[in-house]
Amino acid sequence: MHDDTKVIHSGRHPERFEGAVNPPVFHASTILARSLAEWEGKKADRARGVPGTYYGRMGTPTTQALEEAVRELEGGHATVLVPSGLAACAVALLSTVQAGDHVLITDNVYGPTRTFATRFLARFGVEATFFDPLIGAGIGALMRDDTRAVFLESPGSLSFEVQDVPALAAAARARGATVLMDNTWATPLYFKPLAHGVDLSIQAATKYVVGHSDALLGTITANERAAERLRAAHYELGQTVGPDDANLASRGLRTMAVRLPRHWATGVRLAEWIARQPEVERVLHPALPGDPGHALWKRDFAGASGLFGVVLKPVARAAYAALIDGLELFGIGASWGGYESLIMPMSPGDTRSATNWNYPGPCFRIHAGLEQPDDLLADLEGGFRRLRARL
Repeated sequence: MHDDTKVIHSGRHPERFEGAVNPPVFHASTILARSLAEWEGKKADRARGVPGTYYGRMGTPTTQALEEAVRELEGGHATVLVPSGLAACAVALLSTVQAGDHVLITDNVYGPTRTFATRFLARFGVEATFFDPLIGAGIGALMRDDTRAVFLESPGSLSFEVQDVPALAAAARARGATVLMDNTWATPLYFKPLAHGVDLSIQAATKYVVGHSDALLGTITANERAAERLRAAHYELGQTVGPDDANLASRGLRTMAVRLPRHWATGVRLAEWIARQPEVERVLHPALPGDPGHALWKRDFAGASGLFGVVLKPVARAAYAALIDGLELFGIGASWGGYESLIMPMSPGDTRSATNWNYPGPCFRIHAGLEQPDDLLADLEGGFRRLRARL
């Protein structure tokens, strides 16, 4: 079954709910048993991993429907829901390490994931080393006897390098390490980490799964090798998702396959136009033929999202501000993946430690929303006119 069909049908069971097309929203904490025997049976089933509704924190039909749908899209063995994308990165890492372990993390990783590793994990005796995202199979030279996990993000959410995921995963797993990947940019519609050697696939479902900028959610999907440890960490950490957020994500998931091509096409069109502007040093978008990561993107990915970066040549702050401040259709804000276009000033070099950022000019990130592309281009044209007026 094609992924476009899976996003419509996976996780839906109308026969269980009086024919309702969408799973009902279960607001539930306590789940009652009718007898001692039923109570004991539920406990035994839960211990064996039998699907069911045992207690609200452990899932209800609302959350289980979304878990099932994401698991099928990812091609995984188990999926769990957590309250945010950062929570997904954190729980996934915690499922793989213990005190005294070592982890390798790509240098272009999402900033809060870096902070979690350098502060939280460090307090509990887990050492993190950051590596060049383009190291490929050379990561084998960084592996230690105590390296338990290798964390990837491709493309990076600020600098957009594409990693050679199969080569990285093969080298890591050859030494017994668990491979994790933040796959929020591509979603499982455009890249399937588990099929490329990754053990734990992570999404900030806040972005393209929810799709409407109105809920926070994270998903982690494990292959069979990592599933038991993931379920245990999820249970022990008590990472609960409310039914309303899960319902919003389920609703957004159903249209993701028709939204993503529009984000992709608009993003490429905007990126191509921006790249032609004389004030632009570089556009960071792997779907553009001139991008250093284009060959790997074309080999491994089925599409692109609407998120990309722009590096300007050095300009005065007043000129940079004039470009951004007068935009009417691009909101200034973090996050992405919603229906609306966004622009976010960024400084990719601020958080790197294993590699250098060699561009002195200001940078910004664009998320291409679902607006008419001509209107977005007109807005950007106005922005560059304002910038030139201040040069």
